[in-house]
Amino acid sequence: MVMPDHLCPYGLKSKDLLERQGYEVEDHPLRTREETQAFMDRLGVETTPQTFIGGERIGGHDDLRIHFGIDPPEEEQSDTRYTPVIAIFAVAALLALGLSWHQYQSLLTLRAAEWFVALSMTFLALQKLQDVESFSTMFLNYDLLARRWVPYGRIYPFAEAAAGILMTAGVLVWLSGPIALFIGTVGAVSIFKAVYLEGRELKCACVGGDSSVPLGAVSLTESLMMMLMGIWMPLKALLAV
Repeated sequence: MVMPDHLCPYGLKSKDLLERQGYEVEDHPLRTREETQAFMDRLGVETTPQTFIGGERIGGHDDLRIHFGIDPPEEEQSDTRYTPVIAIFAVAALLALGLSWHQYQSLLTLRAAEWFVALSMTFLALQKLQDVESFSTMFLNYDLLARRWVPYGRIYPFAEAAAGILMTAGVLVWLSGPIALFIGTVGAVSIFKAVYLEGRELKCACVGGDSSVPLGAVSLTESLMMMLMGIWMPLKALLAV
C-alpha cells in the first residue's frame, strides 16, 4: 500500500527481504483503499502485501520469513520468548562494564557487578511502568502478596525503580537495601511456589503486562539478584564504617 497518508511497512520489509535473498522485485503498489480491498477480495486474503515467486503466492511478510526458513512454520512457533529480558540484561551488563571502565579503568570490578544488578532492576522497572495496570493484572497470577493486597502490584514497579536507581548511585542503601530484599524475597517465594511446587505454566510480568517471557528460572534469577543486593549493599556500607 502506497498512499498519501500510509506507506505499508510490511511492504517495505518484504521488498527488502526479497532483495537480500537475491531476487529482483516487480513491485505493484496499491494506491487507494478501494484498490487494496478489491485486491484482497480477488485473492481471498485479509492482509497486504502479498508476495508471488515464480507465479506461486507465498503470502505476507510473516509467510515470506517462513518460506526462507528465517522463522519456523506457524504450527511450530511458540508464544513465549526470552528476547526482551535477554536484551535488558545484555545492555545492563555492557553499561555496567562501561561505567566500571570510566571510573576505574578496569572492566572486572565489584562495582561493575553491583551496577549490573542495579541497572537491570531499573530497566525492568521501566518496562513495568509503561503500563502499571497491565503489569499489576498479570502480577496477580502468581505473586502471593499482591493476591492478599492488590495495591502492592501497583507499588512494586516504583519500589523496584527506586531501589535500582539508589543502588546505581550508591546512596541511601539503608533504604534501597531493605526494599530490594523485601520485594526480591516475596517474588522468589511466589515464583518458586507457582512454578516448581504447583507446576503452573504462566507468563512472567517481569518485563511488563504484555510479556511473552515464561515464568521460571529467569524470573527467579531477577528476584534472587534483588535479594542478594538487598543484603550486600547495606552490609558493604557497614563494613566501610
